[in-house]
Parts: sequence; C-alpha cells; structure tokens
Amino acid sequence: MASKEGHGTLKRLGFPVGSLKRSKNKNSIGSPSPTTPRAPREILPQSPSDDGNSSIYDDGSEGSSVVDGGPATPTPKKGLENYVGFANLPNQVFRKSVKKGFQFTLMVVGESGLGKSTLINSLFLTDIYTSTVYEDAAAKFGKTMTVNASTFELKEGGVRLQLTVVDTPGFGDNIDNTDCWNSVIQNIEAKFEDYLNAESRVNRTTVQDTRVHCCLYFIAPTGHGLKPLDVEFMKKLHNKVNIVPVIAKADTLTGDECNRFKQQILKEIEDHQINIYRFPPLSDDESENDLAALRRIPFAVVGSNTVLEVGGKKIRGRKYPWGIVEVENIEHCDFIALRNLLIRTHMQDLIDVTNDVHYENFRSERLSVLTGGGNSITSAALNINPMEQIEREREDQEKKLKKMEQEMEQVFEMKVKEKKKKLKDSEAEFNRKFDVTMKTLEQTKKELEDKRRKFEEERNQFDNSQSAHNLDSSRSSSRSSLQKVADKDKKKKAKGGFF
Repeated sequence: MASKEGHGTLKRLGFPVGSLKRSKNKNSIGSPSPTTPRAPREILPQSPSDDGNSSIYDDGSEGSSVVDGGPATPTPKKGLENYVGFANLPNQVFRKSVKKGFQFTLMVVGESGLGKSTLINSLFLTDIYTSTVYEDAAAKFGKTMTVNASTFELKEGGVRLQLTVVDTPGFGDNIDNTDCWNSVIQNIEAKFEDYLNAESRVNRTTVQDTRVHCCLYFIAPTGHGLKPLDVEFMKKLHNKVNIVPVIAKADTLTGDECNRFKQQILKEIEDHQINIYRFPPLSDDESENDLAALRRIPFAVVGSNTVLEVGGKKIRGRKYPWGIVEVENIEHCDFIALRNLLIRTHMQDLIDVTNDVHYENFRSERLSVLTGGGNSITSAALNINPMEQIEREREDQEKKLKKMEQEMEQVFEMKVKEKKKKLKDSEAEFNRKFDVTMKTLEQTKKELEDKRRKFEEERNQFDNSQSAHNLDSSRSSSRSSLQKVADKDKKKKAKGGFF
C-alpha cells in the first residue's frame, strides 16, 4: 500500500516512477509491527554503459519522456548522450520532504467515554494520551465545551512527523447541546485565518501548517442510527474539514448489528447530503483488499492500550470472560483498515484536499470581500491593479466615514433638540409647580396672619379683663383693710371710755 501511495502521488505530479525499495529501519516508537511502512530507499538511475546498452532503471524501464496523459515520444537512442537525468526528480522531492518533515493535524470529536484517547494511542503505537481521572456528572455540570490542541514530534524510519491532536472535551455532555459545534468551527476557521495571514506576509519562509486536516467523528454504538446532534454537527462542518465517521466501541455490537448499523448511518448521511471523506483511489490498479477497506466506511473500531500475550505473540487487545478482541485483527474490527487508509495511504491526500478544497473555499470567501464583497472571485476582479484597488478602497472608506459622520451629526442634532425640548418642558413644569407653591405659600401666610391677628386681639382682651379683675381685687382688699383699721380704732375708743 505504501509503495502504491508513493507511485500515485508522483504520478499526479507528472514524474516517471520506478520501484521503491525498502530499507530495514525499524519503527522508533512502540513495538515493531510487520505492517509498519519503512522509509523508501533513494532511487538512482543507472548510467548507460560504455558498451552501447540502453539506459535501464531500477524498475527495468528504459529512459523515456512519456508523461501520463501526454503523447509518447520515441524511445531515446542508445548512448550516454541520450541520458538527461530528470528521472531522478522523485528522489529530489523525497530528500527535500524528509529533510523538511511533515505536519498533520487530527481532530477528534465525540461524547465523553467513547475511547477517543485510546484510539489515538493505538493509531500511532505510542502513549500520546496518558491515563487521566474522569470527572463525574456533578463535576461536569455547568461546564462548557473547550478545544484543546497538543503537538507531538514523532519519528519513524528517519521521517519526522509533527502531529497535532485537537481534542474537544465536553462535547455533547450537556442536556442542551445547541450550538455546541460553534467552538469547533471557530477553531477551524481561526487556523485557516492564521495560515492566510502567514501566506500574506512579506517573509513566508516559515509558514506553519496548523490547519485541521482530518476530523474523526465518534458515533456512539447505539445500533439505531445517528443522533440529531451527529447530523447537525456533520452538516455544519462537512464543507470545512474532512470528516471520517467512526463507530466507537464496536465490540459492544455483534457482526450483524454492526453491519446494519453501518448501512443505517450511510443511508442517513446520504439523506441529509453530508459530504464525508470517501478515501478516493490513488491509482487505477487498486487491489481488492484496498477496495474492501474502502467499503468498511464508517469504520467500526476498538481501541486498547493493553498489550496481551496470546500464543507467544504480543497483541493489543481487550480481554473478556468470553474471549479476546484483537485490535489489529481485521476480523474483529476495522482498526487496521482505518489506520492503513488514514496514515499509510491517504494522509497526504487529506492534506491536499484540505489545502485545495476547504482552505481555498475559505480563502476565496475572504478575498471576495476585498474585491467587492461578492460570493465568488471573477477573472475581472483578479486583473485589478492592486494600487487602484487600494485607492478605490480608500475612497470607499472615506465615503463611508463621511456618511457615518453625517449620520452621527444628524443623530446628535436630533438628540440635542430632544434634550432642549425636554429641558423646556421640565422648565415649564417647574414654573407651574413653583407658581402653585407660591400661591399656596401666600394663602398659608395670609391664613397665619389672620390667625395671629385674632390671637393678638384675644390676648389683648384677656389682658384687659385680667387687669380690671386685679384692680377690683385690690380695691376690695384695700376697703377691707381700712374697715379693719376702723374697727380697731373703735374698739380702742370704747375701751378708753370705761376708765
């Protein structure tokens, strides 16, 4: 499969391809597997011999300028002067690619407990995700979904792979999962935006590709088809990322149940017009095994971090009372088919589709804003002089600013008029209340003055009557005193008459 992938990729580039020889380098991570691809050895065309023999390459073909789809040129004549050397271009591309390394971003989306971390560890034969403590339902209550990215540097057979795994903890765990996919969409578009900005810089020598190349969507093994959340999520993202549906924990289903479940999922995907990644054939001579692997979509997988020893052979699997489920056994699950198609044969195609389809759609939408805001970029828009475009945008911006200034002035004048009217109404209301208050005060003052005048009159009358009463009392007391004095004199005189 690996050699066919390399042949298909080089054929699309238009290069003649020879047979790729394998080296004996072992996998540098995990246990070596007999199906693990090894780095291809450099292919050097044999120089023509001096005895007049024709130029023969590693695959036994003679030097020729035949290109797929183009007219065949006559076979070059024998001799040193007929050897050009452009058949060595695939080796140059291979050396450059190995030196530069590869970048791949894999997003895993699904409900908690479906084995996403375990499957990622099984795919790359290493412990990318270590065991974590799972939260209970009470701890998850009220939390929103987050998007976490982790980058790992893997090396196999001298080939470096910068793997970025994007996880979405909390997806589908709430009772109300409305718009829970917005965080995923924002993350994907943010990576597209970062890549577009990096391409637009003057210095583009170090452009990091952090775009999401593949999204593994985990489907719960209910056996009853897709949930409404599954349908809505894939409909929202199928035009932004390559979606690969995966049935998690397939060991909970029997063979017949799994087949019916796959058919139901494919039917619902077709009914809702969801575009999933179909793993297109990379060459015209696809083998029956390759076609059988393509027919296994959606992949029913089983993941395991446990290494068991069965019959003297170490395998990754899950042990049950009734037997052992082998992860890397095609009769037990579709893990091998998923790994071969995802990593060994179609990883570069996933990167190409992301760049040529999804990213180009995003880029055209962004650039259409700069060329008039249309939904598509026309050939006339592409021929516009950049300086004229900048000048036109500046004039449009100035017009918009003037229009906004006029609108703001109108709004300001209207607000000022409303404020003045409100102030006048408030002043009139205040004056009215003031007049009513002053009248009330005048009336109260008049009433108080009348009461005071009456009080003064009553007090004067009281004082006069009190004075008269005191005078009569003093007169009567004076009379009684004089009468007493007179009576005493009479008594004295009467006593003096006897002597």
